[in-house]
Amino acid sequence: MGLVQLQPFILASNSPRRRRLLANLGLVFEVYPSQSESGRHPSEAPPDFAQRQARIKGRDIAAQFPETWTLAADTIVVLGDQIMGKPSHETEAVEMLLALNGRGHQVVTAFCLRHQAADREVCRAVTSEVFFKAVIHDTITAYVATGEPQDKAGAYGIQGRGGALIDRIAGSYDNVVGLPVAEVIAEMITWGILRSD
Repeated sequence: MGLVQLQPFILASNSPRRRRLLANLGLVFEVYPSQSESGRHPSEAPPDFAQRQARIKGRDIAAQFPETWTLAADTIVVLGDQIMGKPSHETEAVEMLLALNGRGHQVVTAFCLRHQAADREVCRAVTSEVFFKAVIHDTITAYVATGEPQDKAGAYGIQGRGGALIDRIAGSYDNVVGLPVAEVIAEMITWGILRSD
């Protein structure tokens, strides 16, 4: 299947992983990251929180470029009911990875496509299950020392060295990387941004 891009769009994210996933499909887009976000509401389910974050980011950039489609996304790591963001320092990264060690958790990536002028918007959240191997403390500290965990939710990158910590996943690999590509493409086709040949 080939994809033909019919309309331009803006990626409202500074994530190099999201840029790479879209560029690998041959898509052309501009990047204008949104800094808008909000805290989690009490009793708000993790997928709802991620979806609201993606919507806030998407609407922020769409308001600045009302005639162009905007794609925004937000990825969270969820252990039980705890949401793990990006670690602020190495000690926190080690703590996060020790909590995930030998256990399963969820990665939720929400995305939002918005066209301001046409008042069109669709937002979805996709969940994948990730299962960590049980590794020794030294393996975790050595991984954290590489610096890779610092800009990643849950303190690991499945597409990098962090992949060695993963036993298996259930669901979309791309979703864990940071964008559920199949679902995004399906919505882009529905809204006439892309055509499949």
